[in-house]
Amino acid sequence: MAPNSQPDKDFPWWLVILAVTGAWLLYEIWSDEVYKASLKTLSKGLWVTLGVAVVAYIGACAMGLGLALMGMSRHIVLRQAARLYVEVMRGVPIIVLLLYVAFVLAPAVVHGVNWLAGNELIRTRDVPLLWRAVFALMLAYSAFLAEIFRAGLQAVDKGQIEAAQSLGLNGWQRFRHVRFPQAFRLILPPLGNDFVAMVKDSSLVAVLGVSDVAQLAKVTAAGNFRYFETYNVAAFLYLFMTISLSLILRRFETRMRSRGKN
Repeated sequence: MAPNSQPDKDFPWWLVILAVTGAWLLYEIWSDEVYKASLKTLSKGLWVTLGVAVVAYIGACAMGLGLALMGMSRHIVLRQAARLYVEVMRGVPIIVLLLYVAFVLAPAVVHGVNWLAGNELIRTRDVPLLWRAVFALMLAYSAFLAEIFRAGLQAVDKGQIEAAQSLGLNGWQRFRHVRFPQAFRLILPPLGNDFVAMVKDSSLVAVLGVSDVAQLAKVTAAGNFRYFETYNVAAFLYLFMTISLSLILRRFETRMRSRGKN
């Protein structure tokens, strides 16, 4: 690569191509009754898709941070427990984990709760499939996010931590004011990538019958037999969500980098 080339400042021709393609698809949608009907139906699943992604990602971030701290603990039991969890969850396909949580773990937990209570407090069918799917995504992504958090926390210069310690800050204060803010700026790009991936992987909840965009597309196409138009609309909606999120996150990353330099 030439020394004067600046890829980050290249004109976004890719975005122009996507914008033109999106404009053409919008024209087709509004000028064709089949497209329009598909969009009206599939758009009802947008909030479910985004809701599943956001809730599962927030929960996965909290679990991932906890696992990262466990993996860096002085206690070998915590370190080994975190390692075991991460390796197991990363080794199981998400769709298998979804089915396992929905039809094995959820009934087992319900049975355990009822056994401890001595009577039937809750039935398995009372646990919505939507929340089973959210919990499964949390479990799956927390393992990947744990590795991201661990790498970011370990990348912080030890001199910064020692300086904070010399100023009299305790462990929590050093983590809150020194270590985590610096680590967060380092891991923001992979965190953003995983959130975009979560939006896409939320389509897997369709296997449980959750009425997200993917499930509504499957049901709609099976009813009208217009697979081309229906799945074009589904792809358009997912691309709109993921590309919009990518652009927002990239702008946020730029602002964070500029703030870190000041």
